[in-house]
Amino acid sequence: MRTIGDIRAALRSGHGFTGDRESFEADMQRALEASSETDLEAVAAVIVDYRGRIRLYQDRDMDTAVQEGIELAVRLKQEDGRQ
Repeated sequence: MRTIGDIRAALRSGHGFTGDRESFEADMQRALEASSETDLEAVAAVIVDYRGRIRLYQDRDMDTAVQEGIELAVRLKQEDGRQ
């Protein structure tokens, strides 16, 4: 995924988290409005961010890692006496 079109196609195909398709367009619009003709750093940042989200969404181990993190946080709270 190297282009805005690639990211849009992936999001249209359901690759990404809930709301990413709409958020991408809004974030891209804000980045374009904030950018000058010679400085498109904000636009590049949006592209990198959503490319990472799509890759993360497709990672088979992501759900397991998130669940493990939640379980660890619960255990640590319980050990600390908070619930």
